[in-house]
Amino acid sequence: MNTASTERENKTSVAGFIILGFFNQTHQLVFIYTIVLPAYLISVLGNIGFLILMFSDHRLHKPMYFFLSNLSFLDICNTTVTLSTMLESLLKGNTFIPFSLCMTQYYMVTITVSTEFWLLTAMAYDRYVAISKPLHYQLLMNKRNCILLAATAWITGSLDMIPLVDFMSHFSFCGSKEINHFFCDQNALLKLSCSDTQNFETLVLSEGPFVAVIPFLLTLSSYICIIGAILKIRSSEGKRKAFSTCSSTSLLLFCSMPVLCAST
Repeated sequence: MNTASTERENKTSVAGFIILGFFNQTHQLVFIYTIVLPAYLISVLGNIGFLILMFSDHRLHKPMYFFLSNLSFLDICNTTVTLSTMLESLLKGNTFIPFSLCMTQYYMVTITVSTEFWLLTAMAYDRYVAISKPLHYQLLMNKRNCILLAATAWITGSLDMIPLVDFMSHFSFCGSKEINHFFCDQNALLKLSCSDTQNFETLVLSEGPFVAVIPFLLTLSSYICIIGAILKIRSSEGKRKAFSTCSSTSLLLFCSMPVLCAST
């Protein structure tokens, strides 16, 4: 027991890492900072503006806008967690990140990705109910059910990533401590580890279907049902209205899914 405990402590004894980011291009640091900072502020202020508008305008108190507000908050969290470290490094010239902060950053990035998958699935279900069961829409997508769907997405996304972060936090990191990224990315950390990462990679693959494949299939199923319901509508005007109801959301969902899959 004592030997196992000692080995466990040695694996987490690393003080921190060096975030290389764009510091290999020192002659362009000022230019990079002047580009990244406005982009970050525009992203955050834009999402905050949407949240304020959504909560202040009663006409937007609808399920779809509720889920979009959750996505906006997720986007604020993701950009802040990833870009804030880089901006601070560019401003102060300090590229060191403590181990605990690095693991926290890794955890926050992974849960935002996982949670976004499930929120997009909830949005697809909302469109399915709106098109396929319009008479029951108010009942099925009431305030309580919307909060329950959003809470399930957040809780599932958060809990599902804990095993990965716990596994990563007990790796041993020997040799170089330089992360060739602007935040604590999973692949970059794996390259620095001198532990056997096979079990971790197996865990990632085993969680992949739950994190990405199942939400994608549920989303795809919702839209297959939606298309089927639209095709049953006899009037061309009814079909046009039905398509316009979910077209923008469909574009958001199927543009986001490949990006999220790549990030996992």
